[in-house]
Amino acid sequence: MSSTAFSNGAIFSGDGFVRDAALLVDGDRISAIVPAGDERVRQARQVDLRGQLLLPGFVDVQVNGGGGVLFNDLPSIEGIRRIARAHARFGTTGFLPTLISDDLQVVATAIAAVDAAIAAGEPGVLGIHIEGPYLNEQRKGVHNAAHFLELDREAVALLCSLKRGVTLLTLAPEHAKPQALAQLSAAGVILSAGHTNATATEIETARRHGLRGFTHLFNAMSQLTAREPGAVGAALAEDESYCGIIVDGRHVDPRVLKIALRARRRDRFMLVTDAMPPVGTTARSFQLQGRTISVADGQCVDEQGTLAGTMLDMSLAVRNAIALLGLAPSEAVRMASEYPANFLGLGLSHGRLAPGCRADLLIADSGYNVLETWIGGKRIDV
Repeated sequence: MSSTAFSNGAIFSGDGFVRDAALLVDGDRISAIVPAGDERVRQARQVDLRGQLLLPGFVDVQVNGGGGVLFNDLPSIEGIRRIARAHARFGTTGFLPTLISDDLQVVATAIAAVDAAIAAGEPGVLGIHIEGPYLNEQRKGVHNAAHFLELDREAVALLCSLKRGVTLLTLAPEHAKPQALAQLSAAGVILSAGHTNATATEIETARRHGLRGFTHLFNAMSQLTAREPGAVGAALAEDESYCGIIVDGRHVDPRVLKIALRARRRDRFMLVTDAMPPVGTTARSFQLQGRTISVADGQCVDEQGTLAGTMLDMSLAVRNAIALLGLAPSEAVRMASEYPANFLGLGLSHGRLAPGCRADLLIADSGYNVLETWIGGKRIDV
């Protein structure tokens, strides 16, 4: 099998960029990063970067839809494929199709669809994110509380049923017994607090029983106050849990996110899109479980003005993190690639440009606009 050499550009090293070097790919893996004059480069098939940036592919743990598809409405290989292609054009090479609170039959169908998509080798599918229906009605956001349920034994069995890939579950931990959380965590389900009105003490109890993250930090959760830190305060008071953040300038004021970034270690923050069906289309509205969601001024809202996901893609999230939060470009890129891969337990194979990692690559211009996307060493035609 012949190698492919990516050269004549700037290769992302994690801390910055390396020039006068080439990245070699064999099959679906990165085999080496070598000096540009290395003999292996001359012998390989050439991909001329033309002075552009070579970045690790972005990993998005919260993708409700894209390309005109809402995962809830089309929980199938075809639906996943269409969402994946819409986001690949913006640099997402690994993602979790995200199911909003729904009937358990839809949850079961979605799990089976993701399992089948991974078995079929659909590019970019890493697992599933099940957001609800085990949420708190007081913090429901745009979720339909009619679907909300208690986390019982049958639910635990269903949530542990994915055979291939990662399962991420967003839940309100105050509505779950610690034993159920521990059972899910022991089975490999990644637990994240979201749409929760938990006290800080309840969050700390959940952490001792397997809670590992916070879904769209600040949004749809109990806030930090003087005498009750809430879910937000619990998240900011410790360094180990991962926090997904929506950087669109609307879900959270950028000044608030700057404070959060100063409060705890940076490598536990992840850029997420919380993307909805219009991403990658020109649509101005869509249906969400019988409600009309309008797209205006770059945001998605229902008839009452409640935010309903986003129009974000990962390349825009990176650019926003640089422009709105003042992050160094290298840190913004890592928040979109390395850190979410680590959260999913895939840090040895995804999110970095290093020998042995999957050849999930992006070619981008100096403004971090994605020009080409490669998944598993193959260029994706988008």
